This record gives sequence, structure tokens and C-alpha cells, in this order.
Amino acid sequence: MIALLEWAPPERGRRRKAVTVKEESLLHLRLYRASLQRGPRTPEAILRRRVLTAGKRLRKLGVTQAVLPAGFPYVQELARCGLRAVSTLSLRRAMAADWVRWALEEKGRSPAGARVAVCAAQLTGEVVRTVTELSLRHRYVLLDLPYGGEELCRQLRREYGVSLLLGPSREQLEGADVLVLFDARTDLKNPAALALYDESQPLPPVSLPPAMEEALPPGADRGQMLAALREAGVLRPGQIALGGARA
Repeated sequence: MIALLEWAPPERGRRRKAVTVKEESLLHLRLYRASLQRGPRTPEAILRRRVLTAGKRLRKLGVTQAVLPAGFPYVQELARCGLRAVSTLSLRRAMAADWVRWALEEKGRSPAGARVAVCAAQLTGEVVRTVTELSLRHRYVLLDLPYGGEELCRQLRREYGVSLLLGPSREQLEGADVLVLFDARTDLKNPAALALYDESQPLPPVSLPPAMEEALPPGADRGQMLAALREAGVLRPGQIALGGARA
């Protein structure tokens, strides 16, 4: 089970505990909701102490991951308790093909004629899925893999009749309209790179069905919340839309 940490403003005329933890359901996802009281003048030392208190309580309950408030500055305090933020890596990789389309639309480029490059250190299921989706959407797909690329190329040509450019040059990778990086590449410079390994890179605009949007907790890190819901099976394929609000 995961936790949801949130800041709670003090209520005038009412005394309440500085840290409360309760189990509840959010969109059918069972979690522990930890509310930490924070006012506009609450000293930093007290906030750190409250984060540590919440972290220790949650760890005793078996929690190791938490959805944090957006811009949460006390990650190290939680790490001391054995807690970490919910990872968004799987979410980022699942959205990679749609993210490429959104990035091209933002640049005013036609998806069909754009050059899209993919770099990965190994051939994983996520890489296969992304490259397959990109190949069906874009005419020019470049693939840089240390091994396994030949078989993938043969498979895509046999099943879908599409071709990849395997083993592109550095200049071709840097000149791609969008460069998808599954792993860090310090040797490449491309301003349109999607670093799927870097959780600090801002996600594109993401929207959910209206009923789900209304149920999301305000103030929570959006990427972490969506990643937790997807990992739990609450978010199904097709419910995440990139680019704007849904009807």
C-alpha cells in the first residue's frame, strides 16, 4: 500500500493533531492519507519534525512509497524513514509515443514526415512497445541499440511492413525532430530530447476523464498520483490524454 502526504492548513478556533494518518480509498485505490499541519508561519524545524513523524508512522504500517505534495522539499527526511516518492518512470515510458506526437504538434511539425529517434541501452518490453507505436505513426524512425535491434527490425517489417533506420550516426540522432532517450546519453545534444529516465523533466499536459479529474487530491504531485493510479490498475489504457482538457 502507498501513502498520500498532504499539507493541511490550521483551522482557527479548533485544535487538531499536527500529524494524522488514516486509511481510505481514492478512486478505488487503498492508501494511507497523512495530513501534516502547516501554517504560513510554521517554523522550518517544526515542519521537518512533522515530516519525520509522519514518515516513521507510515513505515511502521509497511509503506515504502508515497505521493508527495507538488514541490515537496523534504524528500531526504522521508528517505531517512525508508520512504521514497512514487516513481513516474513507468508512466513516462508508457506515454512515450503520445508524448512524441504532442511534442511535434507543439513545434508545428507534421507527425508523418517527422524524424523520430530512439536510444536505449537494452531492448526491453517498454522499448519494443514504444518503437512499434512510433513506427506505425511516423515514416522515419531511427533506432540506436547496442544489440537486439536487427531482430526487432525484422519483426516490424514482417508484421507491419514498416522499416527502421538502425544504427544512425550521431549527427542523425542530434538532428532528429524528437529524440527519445530511455537512458542517459551525455554524448548527444538535442533540445527536443525526451529524457524518459529523468523524473525531473516536466511531463506534458495530461488530462483524465472528468469524474477522475474531480477526484484527484488538490496539491498532490500530478505525475506521482497518475503513476500510482496506473500501477494499481485504476487508470486503464486510453484514459490518459495528452495535450489538453477532455470533454
